[in-house]
Amino acid sequence: MSKVKNVKPAAFDYFRPASLSDALALLAKYKDDCKILAGGQSLVPAMNFRLARPAILIDINDIAELDYVHADDRGLHIGALTRHAAFHRRVVDGPLGALFSAVARHIAHYPIRQRGTFAGSLAHADPASEWCLLATTLDATVVAKSARGERAIAIGDFFNGTFSTDLEPDELLAEVHLPPMGQGWRTGFYEFSRRAGDFALGMALAALRIEAGVVREARLGVGGVSDRAIRLRKLEERLVGGAASQEMIDTIAREAWASVSPIGDIHATPEYRRDLVATAVKRALTEAAA
Repeated sequence: MSKVKNVKPAAFDYFRPASLSDALALLAKYKDDCKILAGGQSLVPAMNFRLARPAILIDINDIAELDYVHADDRGLHIGALTRHAAFHRRVVDGPLGALFSAVARHIAHYPIRQRGTFAGSLAHADPASEWCLLATTLDATVVAKSARGERAIAIGDFFNGTFSTDLEPDELLAEVHLPPMGQGWRTGFYEFSRRAGDFALGMALAALRIEAGVVREARLGVGGVSDRAIRLRKLEERLVGGAASQEMIDTIAREAWASVSPIGDIHATPEYRRDLVATAVKRALTEAAA
């Protein structure tokens, strides 16, 4: 342990465990008083402005067992230290790997992608996070570990709202698991921000499994417009069984406009974001159906 003071953040104690068991022991000991440091691209700026004042900082960057991304028959497994930049290349064959690469290019700026982590984005729970939208839409599972054991959390139960998750104070988000996506799937993603690298004002992700011109399965979600990413399950049901025609896409876009109740802030009014949802859904579905 070392004491860090006389810097921008409020003074804190710093630990850099070399193993997962050591990190979990520290979490069990300090609980609410500590924060996990992985990429630090959200936490460190908040600490510099003293919006976050953890008494204890647990740096997990020496825990090699958390640095992985691999695929098997059950899907894609992403460890807690997997950087955004890992997805610049296709980490898995097929539509899922292509989708990850396409989405990764929209995340902040290149230097931030070298340090920030996929799991950290989910733990931070920013409503404008591209990875939170992808995980929500594709039905991810979060694996949380603590000294008490391990539990799997369905992504629908993980986000409680802006910057709030179901993680307990002594738990570490150790892995994110996404189900496999076969070759029959097609995907589309669209987001709008005022400048490249800015937080998205609205975005949509679509995934369609199409056979003989008919949509057999659908995933559709929007982000950046509420306190968390939203999966549009009723509209997914409307897509299944029909052709992915332009007429159907236009209809779904209109229904998406009617189905959301967006937030308003200094960046955009609720009415603006509602219109943006319709545009984002239309463009994501058009890309997926192409």
